Amino acid sequence: MHRYFIFLSFNGARYHGWQVQPNGMSVQQKLQEALSTILRTDIEVTGAGRTDAGVHASMMVAHFDDSNENVDGMGGTYQLTYKLNRLLPYDIAIQQIMEVPETAHARFSATARTYFYFIHTKKDPFLGDRSCFIHYDLDFSLMNKAAALLLENDDFAAFCKAKTDVKTTICQVTKAQWEQIDEHRWRFTITANRFLRNMVRAVVGTLIDVGRGRVTIEQFADILASHRRTEAGESMPPQALFLHKIEYPSEITSLMA
Repeated sequence: MHRYFIFLSFNGARYHGWQVQPNGMSVQQKLQEALSTILRTDIEVTGAGRTDAGVHASMMVAHFDDSNENVDGMGGTYQLTYKLNRLLPYDIAIQQIMEVPETAHARFSATARTYFYFIHTKKDPFLGDRSCFIHYDLDFSLMNKAAALLLENDDFAAFCKAKTDVKTTICQVTKAQWEQIDEHRWRFTITANRFLRNMVRAVVGTLIDVGRGRVTIEQFADILASHRRTEAGESMPPQALFLHKIEYPSEITSLMA
């Protein structure tokens, strides 16, 4: 058996998230259909995680198995990348395909994931589909003080979507910071070993409350300690959220071109 990692990016505006859905088009569905067509056999792909409806990915990773050496038979990973990009819709792009050890897993082998959330503070008709317009003043210094508390905690139940079936709400956040891009644009970067469903958008929504003066630093700490989603702020719109990077151990990344 041969296992392959696919590195791809996509604009999530038209999709009901990454995972196959019974009543909506997903990125996983489109990728599986294209692979199955090209390799002339049913292919299932496993993603590094899920993205919600409307969320984008600058970098997503998925793996699939080829037991009949179809990839080699049609010219290898370079040709497969070319043919996939010809067949897939305009808003999904394959960056690279590489063979990895059979034990490598797109989801479970990942060591860290990084998300970006973008906001802009001046109305801009060209940013609405990939950034969130904020029309009120924000104190980004306070927001960064609150964000620093995320690195001191490991239980993020307060930012997990209610009624989500997860075994644990423990995550190790290693970066959480607001950075100014230009006069009217800001980016929130958050890195962790794993994320809960809806976690990033809930974190951003609560940090926005801090920046507006609705929540103090002390209250933000209390929200973290409460482990209750009802205590945190509203989830922010999905179109401003990007899965930016997924990291893997050196024995996998050393294979990348």
